[in-house]
Parts: sequence; structure tokens; C-alpha cells
Amino acid sequence: MAIADPQIKQQPVIRQLDDAAINRIAAGEVLERPASAVKELVENSIDAGARRIEVVIADGGKTLIRVTDDGCGMAPSDLPMAMSRHATSKIDGSDLLNITSFGFRGEALPSLGATGRLTITSRAAGQDGAQIKVAGGKAEGVKPAALTHGTVIELRDMFYATPARLKFLRTDRAEAQAVTDVVKRLSMAEPFVTFILHDASNGVQRIIFRADAETGDLFDALHGRLRTVLGKDFAENALPIDAERDGFHLTGYAALPTYSRGAAVAQYLFVNGRPVRDKMLLGALRAAYMDVLSRDRHPVAALFIDCDPTLVDVNVHPAKSEVRFRDPATVRGLIVSGLRHALADAGHRASTTVANATLGAITPEPSTARVYQMDRPSFSARSMTFQAQAPGFGETPSARIEPEPEDTPDDLPLGAARAQVHENYIIAQTEKGIVIVDQHAAHERLVYEKLKTQMAANGVAAQALLIPEIVELSENEAAQLLDIAADLSRLGLTIEPFGGGAIAVRETPAILGEVNAEAMIRDIIDELADQGDSASVQARIEAILSRVACHGSIRSGRRMQAAEMNALLREMEATPLSGQCNHGRPTYVELKLSDIERLFGRT
Repeated sequence: MAIADPQIKQQPVIRQLDDAAINRIAAGEVLERPASAVKELVENSIDAGARRIEVVIADGGKTLIRVTDDGCGMAPSDLPMAMSRHATSKIDGSDLLNITSFGFRGEALPSLGATGRLTITSRAAGQDGAQIKVAGGKAEGVKPAALTHGTVIELRDMFYATPARLKFLRTDRAEAQAVTDVVKRLSMAEPFVTFILHDASNGVQRIIFRADAETGDLFDALHGRLRTVLGKDFAENALPIDAERDGFHLTGYAALPTYSRGAAVAQYLFVNGRPVRDKMLLGALRAAYMDVLSRDRHPVAALFIDCDPTLVDVNVHPAKSEVRFRDPATVRGLIVSGLRHALADAGHRASTTVANATLGAITPEPSTARVYQMDRPSFSARSMTFQAQAPGFGETPSARIEPEPEDTPDDLPLGAARAQVHENYIIAQTEKGIVIVDQHAAHERLVYEKLKTQMAANGVAAQALLIPEIVELSENEAAQLLDIAADLSRLGLTIEPFGGGAIAVRETPAILGEVNAEAMIRDIIDELADQGDSASVQARIEAILSRVACHGSIRSGRRMQAAEMNALLREMEATPLSGQCNHGRPTYVELKLSDIERLFGRT
């Protein structure tokens, strides 16, 4: 029985809100912070066909946002209509699934005018320039204005009509960084457009980001733009991606596994040119690198999915940052397979940043006053002292120089083995430098890839349970699980319906040994709910194979002959993903001769 609330004095009355309140509510959904406003305005400029977009902000965008473009502009008669809610030139409302523009709702400009002081100046071809001002939802009349072409939109005091929202914004620096991130993402989507971002805080205007329009074909232009946005290291260590499946086209660049980050901050995804942060797409990206990165490392990629607009619904989020695909499994499979093929085609290649980090660690000792030979203890005296303090420390260093083989040329990618040091590292000479190989990590990867190939060819052996394990689930969860029963069976996990929401587990993968079937089933259910797909069983199997490979590979401390070392190098050159071990760490470091000479001051 409901208890009357003493705070309610009378029966609630349903009222129609006025336009000003409606716009401020809409602004709360669309305009969370200054970066949201910049996103909406820059997208409008792109939709207008602009080839140069200039953004100016002050105090993180809280006091000033100005976007100038050279797009098609607006006629004076269109300016009042542009300030009306749900007024747009981009769709006619007859088909909300066939959307080819960034914006389509017609909410951004009215929302900005409802919360701040908005000024729009625009001039279309063959028309006079005009200007309209709106402050706190109150619009002034259209006035003539001087402008050569395009549009200038200026927003001052973004939340002056709703000052309470200012308390929820972060520092000026954090808001400016969010604006920069938005402009960078949009610039990646449009490599043929020039983007310039200024910070005019404290009365001093400075450029904080600039990306000039690229030329050439789409792949070259995109590579150049990513070099500008993500840096030279990414451009040098990125693999081109180009794959198609069932009407979806995946393009872009993905970094080598050895070029990874400690957080998922450099993952950029676009659907029909629109930047999105979609959980399913991010999960697919993570799954593609699952076999080559440890859990605490994250891949770096900029991926573009293009498809018929009717295959994806972009109208599922107020800020249009999430999308819904008609066939999400196809998109996920395209991302995973496209990336894995690209990584496999890279062969033994490893990130150049590995060598740079190595060179950074090898720094000359600071010069000190010269020590005369008579004051310096001899090598034998030092060895005796070390041996007395720590047995084994003063022994002869473990290194063997191999005679130069006549039949192993230096022009091979990983060169010819010349020495082994500390019974763990192979030194090979290449045509332009040297390669240092971690023999255990390299052989571990080679064994792992062989085991995976054998498993793919022969299937996963299953072990039948003497008594099938019954797992109680909801009917919906059971239905989801049974939909992928055939896929699970190929991995050695056999399940059957057992009435209601119950599932009978009859077989489990033999390689996993004794397993908790119920825990495994629930892990799979959680993955299905979170990502729409499950790689839990495969991940467990591959983890076992990884451990088997670790124990079955060449151990540290084993002395290898020249023929063995060269055979290992040749096998690395022929094996996909051999540039990193099973945990994403590099298996070798390449140092160019010019880098070595620079260490000794010879250049």
C-alpha cells in the first residue's frame, strides 16, 4: 500500500514546457561540455563542404568558441530557421536510416542559443552576408554583415543561462584537451580538409593543433594525416588494413603489437566517416590483438568501416557517438579477421620504437677526471675481489664468438649469427647493422605458432564427462548459448539443452584438463552480454598452448651452435608474428650501424 508523501500538497498537473526550457533540456543531452559544442559545429562545417576549418577557444571553450569555415554558407532567410529546433537541410524526414551526413537532428544550434550567447554570420554564393544573434533563447532580428564567403559561428559564455552546469566542468586545461581530441578525431575522418585549432586564453592566440589538407589517393592521404595526428612513430609502425565482407569495407591503419599503450587512449574508430566510441567495435579490436598482447597492454589503431547507410543506425545516441549495426557479428568478424591477417602478413617485423628505447637506455657515462692506470686496480685484482664478495660474479663473461659461416649472407632480414652471449642472446650481423635476439622468447613464439597450426588442422580434442554437468541459466541466456553451440563444439565444448533454462555440458576441451564447467559457461555468457560474441574458450585453450610452448622452447642458459642459431633466425623470418613473444614483448632488437656509430660520436 502506497504511503502519501507529506511533501505533495496537491495533485500533480501535467504542463507543456515552453521552448526555452525545452532547448535547455535538449542542450543537456547534446552539449555536455565545450568539446561537445565544438564537435557539433565542426561537423556542420564538414557537412557544408568546407575545405578549411578554423576553431578558436578560450578558457577551455567555456568563454569562447569560434568556428570559421569556407563552406557553402546560408542565405539570410535561412538564419532564423536554423535557430529553430529540428530544422535541418540534411534530411527531409522520410527515411531516418539513409543518413549520409554528420548532423541531421537540427538540435545543436538551438541548444547553443538556449544556454549561451550565440552569433551566426554567414554568406552563401550569390547572396549578401547576414548575421543573427541569440542569447539565452532570445533571438534578435537578422542584420546585414560583412563576410566574403562561408560561415562564422561564435559562442560566448557557453552556460551563462544555466550557470549551475559550470560547476560540473573540469579545469580549463582538461576541457581544452577534450576539444583538441575532438578536432583530431574529426581531422582523421577528413584528411583532405585543413583543420586549425587556436587557444586564445589570456588574450594571446596560439596554435595548439594544425593539420593541413593532404593530397594523393585516400590511403596516402590518410597515412599522412595519421602521421600528423598520432606522430611519426605510429606512421612508421602501422600496418595498412583493407578488407571487405558482406557489404562492409574496413580500411585504416593498425600498429604492430610491439607498439602498444598502457591504456586504451589511442583507439580511433569511424563508421561511414563518423567518429564513434562503440563497445562492440572496441571489443573486436581487443580480440584481434588477444593473441599478441598481454592484458595490461592496448593496441593502437585508426579503423574506418564503410557500408550502406541502411545497414547501420546512427540515431541511437544523443551525441551520435554509438551506432547499432543490422548484423554486428559480421562487423566484428571483419575487424578480427582483417587485423589478424595484416598482423600475420607483417611476419617477423617489430616496432622501430623498440630500437629507439634500446638506444635511449645506452647512454654514455658522464665524463669524469682521468684516472691514471697506476691508480686503477687490474682486471685480475678486481676479479678476485668480486669472486670473494659474490662467488661466480668474477668469472669470465659468458660469450662465444662463432666462426663466420661461408653460406650465410648478411643481406637476410635477420642476418647471420655471429655470437651468443650469456647463453640467452644471439648477436646477428645484418647488411646495415646488428640484431640482438632473445632466443627463449623467439623460440617460444615459433613453438606456439606451430601448436596453433596443428590445432587448426586437427581440431581440438574433447574429453567426455562421465556425468554431464548441469548449469542452470535463464531461458534467454540458455538461448544465447545454444545459438553458438556449433562454434563451441569445434573448440571441444559440447553443450545441449536440458529443459527450461538448463544447459548440459557433455564434453570439455581435453587440453584444459579438469575444469569448472559452470564457471566457464558463465564466463561465456558474460562475454556474450558484453560484446555479442565469446572468445573465452579459445582464449583458455590458447593460454594453455602458450604455456606448453614456454616449456617446450629453448631455455635460457642453453649454448647453441652457429647452425642452430641461424636456423632459428631463418624460422623467425618465415613465421608470422615472430617479432613479439606470446605476451607482446619484442623477440629481437635491431640496431642500425648509423645508430651504433652515433653512440660512439662517430657521426
